[in-house]
Amino acid sequence: MSDFNIETYAPVWLRSHTAITACHGDRLRALVGKTLTRAWLLWDVADDTWFANGPVLLDFDGEQVEIQHHKFDDLSVSWNSLNPRGPAHRLEFDVRWRDDGMPALSSLHGQVLHEVELLEWRGDDLARGMVAVGFVFPHGRVTVFNALDENGLSFTTPDPRYACHSLRRACR
Repeated sequence: MSDFNIETYAPVWLRSHTAITACHGDRLRALVGKTLTRAWLLWDVADDTWFANGPVLLDFDGEQVEIQHHKFDDLSVSWNSLNPRGPAHRLEFDVRWRDDGMPALSSLHGQVLHEVELLEWRGDDLARGMVAVGFVFPHGRVTVFNALDENGLSFTTPDPRYACHSLRRACR
């Protein structure tokens, strides 16, 4: 179940940077210049670990982007549909929203977004064509990528096998 039994959450799965740019490019671009105020992850209470199957929520001055990967190359980007201050519904086990579970992500709070990148995987494997979303800040970055049917987070420069499609300026 990819909607986690949350009435307000209805992921729409897209493939290709072209489709994602057409649907969400303007809104992602509009985040540039806004401050990351919170970054929410679903947390498995029993294991005290990140539940990477759930969406990653990034709040920029009240505009919340929700990113979730599925299968090998499906990406859903949604907006302001989840309330991380409310309960997280999951039938099999207990999960809660946390904005402090991953120090590398929390360290980006309070920074102004400089760039949004759509990163298209060009490796010679099943994930070819998968799109990750990169957020670049003055003192760090986070990339939300497909970790084979769940989200992954990276805080380093993207692998050179990604083709960078910048939504603002030339990629680094």
